[in-house]
Amino acid sequence: MKLSGLRDIAASQKEAVETFDTGLEREVLAGLPDITSHALIVSGIRRCGKSTLLHQFTRKLARPYFYFNFDDLRLLGFETSDFTLLDTVIAESGSRLLFFDEIQSAANWELYIRQKLDEHFQVIATGSNASLLSGELGTKLTGRHITKELYPFSYSEFLAFRNLARGIDSLKVYLESGGFPEYLKTGNRDILVQLQTDILYRDIAVRHGIRDIGSLKRLFTYILSNAANLVSPSNLTGIVGVKSPQTILDYISYFEAAYLIDLVPRFAWSAKAQSLAPKKLYVVDPGLITTGSAAFTKNEGALLENVVFIELRRKTKDIYYFSDKESECDFVVHPHSGPPLCIQVCSQLTTDNEAREIHGLMAALSFFNLAEGYIITADTCDEIIYKGKKIHVRKGSDPIV
Repeated sequence: MKLSGLRDIAASQKEAVETFDTGLEREVLAGLPDITSHALIVSGIRRCGKSTLLHQFTRKLARPYFYFNFDDLRLLGFETSDFTLLDTVIAESGSRLLFFDEIQSAANWELYIRQKLDEHFQVIATGSNASLLSGELGTKLTGRHITKELYPFSYSEFLAFRNLARGIDSLKVYLESGGFPEYLKTGNRDILVQLQTDILYRDIAVRHGIRDIGSLKRLFTYILSNAANLVSPSNLTGIVGVKSPQTILDYISYFEAAYLIDLVPRFAWSAKAQSLAPKKLYVVDPGLITTGSAAFTKNEGALLENVVFIELRRKTKDIYYFSDKESECDFVVHPHSGPPLCIQVCSQLTTDNEAREIHGLMAALSFFNLAEGYIITADTCDEIIYKGKKIHVRKGSDPIV
């Protein structure tokens, strides 16, 4: 590339961000560290607000910064040698704080960040591909980075954004719309549809050389239609139209890397037993489920369970489901760092499902020798004493314990 070209790109990008509406202050902003010894990497699905978060952070720091977005069509020819030209543009800016957007789009980005850290620059960056980020961060930047994950708006952020009160009515709206900021601003469903298309084609099909786009889309539609359910790759080959379960596993790993989904394993003390059991599947945001699912009717119980998972996932990765031969408990949280939190989720407790939901939770409580657990529903608040154990029934609109 030409130095003049990089100058022009950097200048136009900076002009665009200087008028950037930073919007609602994100909950994770207070936890972002102001450090120069490590690179700060904020990762998450496209369009969840990573750039906005870091613009909020740079304004909080109140220091001049150099901004450069690698996810720019004008940079399609950017090569490793062009980092030398970028050095010149950075030097001309006089800034010691560097803000790189979608850093994974540049080859050998991790070496460049390491170089800038060694030159005592402060580096913050965003990225939207977990496999690229984790692989390179774990090798070239070991001990020199801090990674924070960002999700679309939480229910609390959604309430603040829409100026709504907690309760069943606003919860139902959130279960339908989700938390992607741009979609909430406009209400245009095409934004979420286009986001899914961009990720499937640009971040997955093109990057991994997938020619059978049809099977990729069929699997993703199936996933959106079956959120909060167990998934078994060997059972999906016929549905998706591929011959090998390994292809299904590959596709699912690509969805995970793009932050579209999370897979939750069954709890087991044995790592082998854990790996062999089916996993439960959750989608990053309920808005994607309601816009991309092939189901004709909404499963409010699955949507609520999906939202509960995302709220838990914001805080920890140490999440499992529990099952034995007769019952299942939706979530076992932090089983490796003390007494776990056991949570069952259902849209409503009724005479038809109460015994099943309680039995599943009790199985987990007994297994871990716990005295109390939780059932989260859409709009019920109660307490149940069953066989000497206390069950807290909480509303889904209340903060998760």
